[in-house]
Amino acid sequence: MKKFVLALFVIVSLLSARESQQTRLAAYEKFVKVVNMIEAYYVDDINTTTIINKALKGLLPELDAHSSYLDKKAYKELKISTNGEFGGLGIVVGMKNGVLTIISPIDDTPAYKAGLKAGDIILKINDKATIDMSLDEAVNLMRGKPGTKITLTIVRKGQKPFTVTITRAIIKVKSVKAKDLENYPKIKYIRISSFDKNVVPSLKKILANLKNEGKEGIIIDLRNNPGGLLNQAVGTLDLFIDKGILVSQKGRVKSENEVYYAHSAGTYKNVPIVVLVNGGSASASEIVSGSLQDHKRAIIVGETTFGKGSVQAILPVNKDEAIRLTVARYYLPSGRTIQAKGVTPNIVVHPAKIQKEESEELIKEANLKAHLKAELAKIEHKKTKKENPKNLQKIDGDLQLLTGADILKALIIQNESKK
Repeated sequence: MKKFVLALFVIVSLLSARESQQTRLAAYEKFVKVVNMIEAYYVDDINTTTIINKALKGLLPELDAHSSYLDKKAYKELKISTNGEFGGLGIVVGMKNGVLTIISPIDDTPAYKAGLKAGDIILKINDKATIDMSLDEAVNLMRGKPGTKITLTIVRKGQKPFTVTITRAIIKVKSVKAKDLENYPKIKYIRISSFDKNVVPSLKKILANLKNEGKEGIIIDLRNNPGGLLNQAVGTLDLFIDKGILVSQKGRVKSENEVYYAHSAGTYKNVPIVVLVNGGSASASEIVSGSLQDHKRAIIVGETTFGKGSVQAILPVNKDEAIRLTVARYYLPSGRTIQAKGVTPNIVVHPAKIQKEESEELIKEANLKAHLKAELAKIEHKKTKKENPKNLQKIDGDLQLLTGADILKALIIQNESKK
């Protein structure tokens, strides 16, 4: 009886394998048949290579928004963008809900100075509509010689479509900036605009001086940070988390599976942290904020992040062509994924400006002399600098930053009460 069951199992397995092979062959035959029909009947003369290339360009984006086929031109431009200098706008874009969306403008770049914002939809690039355009096509159109101009038609929530003309430039970004925070002497403000190769070394220098500067807590501003290098995100987390999983990635192929663990050496585990995020915080920014949140190592303040938690690999087809393929997804320590979901802050705060009002009565009484002296100084162009403005981050009515600073101040006071 056992032999009969085993034999039956083997027969069923062979039939299943054969059926699977037959299904694949039928699919290949269908594809070849369609190619032959196009060659035979399409209104214009079109060769097999062109048909296959067009098919690939349509196939990869159908898998997901981050996969694409790189023809000879696109593959060459990708190599230039990763190995050399090129003219750009300073925005990171992606496909969200099927439309070309700005993930974030990068600090101090032409796009940032032109007022482009995370969440803006690019409807047209010069005269070309972006609907049904691939991500690679859009990026290649926006890239060009420094000094040349480009016009984008933008759709922004709550506004009519408008155009912005931007001059391309060589994009050079200082990824980490550290400043004292206005009115919060015990807080260090650290702005990370992208996770390039300089982030971890820069952070180590800043953190090493915290005690000498009398700082007891830090705000890490990851708003509009589109991501970058995974090893820099992992290295950043390792500075603040002393044990456990920092992040993992899992794919269908075993070689794509990785788990990154924290190391206790060199960890600043007692420094209170607030992290600021928004809809322009993506990829590596989401890994950092999400992992710190899972480890209860930081309070996350702001808006839900973009939701890009997938890993892409460039796989050469031949020496001139390649495909960009999603091969894995990132998972936070709790096991949750950020793909299409993002990181939800502990404290949700929407961007807003706080206007300070000074009552007329107060100016007339207690602050009259000080007020008049200040007005006189303006008239006579006499400016006294108490602090170097380059080293001071002003609140400027930024509600997210103000909320983060107040939360961090409370954490610092709580830490001091335990001593």
